[in-house]
Amino acid sequence: MTKPIVALDRVCLRLVSRAGPVDILKDASLHVENGQSVAIVGPSGSGKTSLLMVMAGLEPASSGSVEVVGQDLVGLGEDQLALVRGREIGIVFQSFHLVPTMTALENIALPLELAGRHDAVAQARELLGEVGLAARADHYPAQLSGGEQQRVALARALVHRPSLLLADEPTGNLDSRTGEQVVELLFGLQNRHKATLVLVTHDLELASKCERVISMADGRIVGEREATAA
Repeated sequence: MTKPIVALDRVCLRLVSRAGPVDILKDASLHVENGQSVAIVGPSGSGKTSLLMVMAGLEPASSGSVEVVGQDLVGLGEDQLALVRGREIGIVFQSFHLVPTMTALENIALPLELAGRHDAVAQARELLGEVGLAARADHYPAQLSGGEQQRVALARALVHRPSLLLADEPTGNLDSRTGEQVVELLFGLQNRHKATLVLVTHDLELASKCERVISMADGRIVGEREATAA
């Protein structure tokens, strides 16, 4: 039996605030199989994004087991976590997180250049074509619409062919029509690149496009259902 690509077991996350310690995640356990698409839903403050950040190695769990893409993330240093992300994990944020002084092409090529890849620009140009922005290669983020910026962010997340794609409210800053286009692109790219997809969303229609829907409340995973729509 193959190991899941994501295996979180009894994960707790406690952060310290001015008012004292706050339990963000409480005994959260989630296994995701290779190639699956999984949506995490729940009210604001339920711990959805924190769970995604633990999967990405961007937020260290206070306790519990975190195994992602065959790596035990607990105890890894920042440099080791960055290597895992650079090889195996792509991340798409709600606010795009593009470098404003770099063109669309340069933003996409950046992860490969940091990894020392000599084919960074060629791979970036290929991905730019896949997201329909070949003609916008030399445009800066400020010259692109929100939907175009999110397309660039998607291409950047996939340029190193990660096995796991994490998306945090990928349509949260987009109007409904543009959001639908980005969603179609997101799932199309996931299928073409054979990546596992885990996304956080408030949009139940978007969640229903995933194979599994995980519900969270008050830092806990409180339910799961198979999506009714494909």
